[in-house]
Amino acid sequence: MANFYNDNPALKHHLTHPLMGKIVALKERNFTEADKFDYAPFNFDDAMDSYDKVLDIVGEITGNIIAPNAEAVDHQGPQVIDGRVKYADATAENLDACRKAGLMGMAMPRRFGGLNFPITPYIMAADIVSRADAGFENLWGLQDCAETIYEFADEDQKSRFISRVCEGETMSMDLTEPDAGSDLQSVMLKATEQPDGTWRLNGVKRFITNGDSDIHLVLARSEDGTKDGRGLSMFIYDKRDGGVTVRRIENKMGIKGSPTCELVYRNAKAELCGSRKLGLIKYVMALMNGARLGIAAQSVGISEAAYREALSYARDRKQFGKAIIEFPAVYEILSVMKAKLEASRSLLYECSRFVDIYKIYDDIAKERPLTPEERKEAKYYSKFADACTPLVKGLGSEYANQNAYDAIQIHGGSGFMKDYACERIYRDARITSIYEGTTQLQVVAAIRHVTTGTYLNLIRTYEAQEIGHTYKPLRDELARLTATYEKCVKKVTEANDPAYLDFMARRLVEMAGNIIMSHLLILDASRNADLFDASARVYFNLAQAEVNKHADFINRFNPAETTLYKQA
Repeated sequence: MANFYNDNPALKHHLTHPLMGKIVALKERNFTEADKFDYAPFNFDDAMDSYDKVLDIVGEITGNIIAPNAEAVDHQGPQVIDGRVKYADATAENLDACRKAGLMGMAMPRRFGGLNFPITPYIMAADIVSRADAGFENLWGLQDCAETIYEFADEDQKSRFISRVCEGETMSMDLTEPDAGSDLQSVMLKATEQPDGTWRLNGVKRFITNGDSDIHLVLARSEDGTKDGRGLSMFIYDKRDGGVTVRRIENKMGIKGSPTCELVYRNAKAELCGSRKLGLIKYVMALMNGARLGIAAQSVGISEAAYREALSYARDRKQFGKAIIEFPAVYEILSVMKAKLEASRSLLYECSRFVDIYKIYDDIAKERPLTPEERKEAKYYSKFADACTPLVKGLGSEYANQNAYDAIQIHGGSGFMKDYACERIYRDARITSIYEGTTQLQVVAAIRHVTTGTYLNLIRTYEAQEIGHTYKPLRDELARLTATYEKCVKKVTEANDPAYLDFMARRLVEMAGNIIMSHLLILDASRNADLFDASARVYFNLAQAEVNKHADFINRFNPAETTLYKQA
């Protein structure tokens, strides 16, 4: 039987990262719930054993149910019947398996019926699910919308809605509209308060993933006469109350099992989540950061699927009397695919660990005041999480697209046919660099961490860590690449020209990302050379070439030429 967790030793490597000791102790409040819940861990080893067992279940379900169902889901897809979504038959089977296995509400507290998992093992489950079927990840993975309810809703709402998610109900986040895509300040869905304190929603939402879910988080305009983000609030809509119909499902290139809906709100009853006017300014920003980490996990899962399909075909396909994997032109592609996969996965779990620590401290702060040391540590990890989220979403999704492209290339003409999974993987990959903020918007979010030195500070922390002696020459060269990066940042910022900075932003962000991921792979290889030595060395060579390429472009470029590109 297939198991998508046990067949990938890289996952257990990242699950057992040294920082997990701190994360688990904080998450479990030093294991004080062991007396209240029979499935709560009583020490670190017990907690890790629990994560391992649940991920084993995820691996079994994905390997034996979700992955075999992926082709049927892609062909059948969902449909609209009388204003409601009917999932593909195999999608319903997938959801039923996950519900019965207790894989909904994984990161939610036990008092609501969740498993109280840290974000890192939950993101690992998302990585595994995405490898099996990226479209299904969009349904299963939207359970992380419950995090927004947990962070900002009142206790009654938490009790009523989070418990339902943990029991298996699905969620969606209804943000975008026909005239408000990435520009969420332009949202016009109208929210009107009623005498009984409830609200009524009227308008249209478009491009809503899993739009006929059981529980919706809805961004709507609550303040009459406003036209910007300050007039928007967040609402919880319960499908049981009616008032919302599905007008259509988009006919998409990929992720076909995931219904992307246009919704019509007609006097739909809803509840305010949190405070008025903070819907976009505070709540959606938190929601989107979680979603972007989820898309980064989806991207890594797609990269894994693409690499494995390419590797398997290259071993089996024979040309000129031998398997094509023996040809340098083929194994060069495979080695680069593997390096990009491992680099993006290392950054994904580094980011998830940063998110874990600062979010747990935020949660503890609701129970008691943090000590000065805890506040300092929370701020430290929050800053790096904020910096790494757009980096891993942006670069991870681009790598997923590149790996999907290369998987088809290795298949040759066969890869262009629907007989092979790489054709579906290629279509599924394309959206990852678009939704939840395009790669270009990730660069906009990341560039301030270039100019303020956050990425450089993170690089310095890696330079100070112990590594295997065989990797010290690579680290020495990375130090030279970092100096090159610093000079480029200085050159661009000293021009004091916002247009020039924006023009060079992608190159500067990629330089930082290449250096950071190379450091992370060297650290991984130092812990387990058998798993990561080859990828660490291949990725280092890629990073070296990319950093030098971008530096050469920046150093040769005259800022006055920026207008030429605008005209083009």
